[in-house]
Amino acid sequence: MEATCLNCNTEIAQNFCANCGQKKYKRIDRKYIWDEVQYSTVHMNKGFFYSLKNTLKNPGKTARTFIDGNRVNHYKPIALAFILSGISAFISFKIVGLGDMMNAMQDEQIAKSDMMKDINAFNQTYNSLIFLALIPFFALFTKWSFKSWGHNFYEHVVMNAFILAYYNSITIILFYPLMFLFKDNESMVMIMTSIATLSFLIIIPYFFKEFYKEYPFKQVLKRFLIFVVLAFIFSAILFVAAIFGYIMYQATFHPEALKQFAPPPKP
Repeated sequence: MEATCLNCNTEIAQNFCANCGQKKYKRIDRKYIWDEVQYSTVHMNKGFFYSLKNTLKNPGKTARTFIDGNRVNHYKPIALAFILSGISAFISFKIVGLGDMMNAMQDEQIAKSDMMKDINAFNQTYNSLIFLALIPFFALFTKWSFKSWGHNFYEHVVMNAFILAYYNSITIILFYPLMFLFKDNESMVMIMTSIATLSFLIIIPYFFKEFYKEYPFKQVLKRFLIFVVLAFIFSAILFVAAIFGYIMYQATFHPEALKQFAPPPKP
C-alpha cells in the first residue's frame, strides 16, 4: 500500500522514501521503542568497540584505512575522541582525584602562587579535554609538517582524533589505575603524570610511521621534529595567554587575590 512521505510529499511504495530516505510512517509503540533500543545499543557497541580495538592495535594503520575509505564498521573518530576524553576527565576528576592531589602536593611548595596551583591542577585534571579542544591547531601543525604528502587539513583533523583516542585509551587503561594505586605516593603520581604527558613524543611518531608506510622513518622523524617546534611555540604562547587571562579575570572579579603579587612591605 502506497503512502505519502511526510517529509517531501513523495509517494512511498516500500519502507523508505526513494526521494529523501524518510522511513514510512509507523505509529510509535512498544515494538518501535524496543527496535530503537536494540539498534542503538548494537550499533554503538559494534562501531565503538571495533574502532577502539583497532586503534589500540595500530592507530596509524586504523586511521589510514579509515581515511582511504574503509569506514562502514567504524565509529566516527571525532565522536570516539569526544567520548574517550569525557571518560578520561571523569576518571581523573571523580575517581583518581588528580586535581585534589595536585593541589595537596603544591600546598607544600610555599613559593608557588595560588594562580600557578590552579593552572597546574586544571591542566593535569582536564588535559584530555584540553587536547580535544586543541585538535584543530594540532591538525594545522601536522598538515604543515607533512605538507605535500597528500592529505588535506580535514583529514589531519581525523588523524589527530585517532591520536587523541589512542592517548586517552592508554591513559585510562594504564596510567589512571597506577595513579589510583599509588595516590598516597606524591612523587610517584608526579612521575606518572609526566610520563603520561610525554608519551605523546612516542605516540605521534609511531602513529605517522604506521600511517605513512610508504615513506622512510627518517623522513617521518624529520617532519615530526618540525611538528614539535611548532607545538612548542604554540604552547608557550598559549601558556602566556592563559596566565594573562587568569590575571585579568582575577583583577576584574577578585582583585584581592592579586595581593599575592604585591612586594612585601619594607621593615
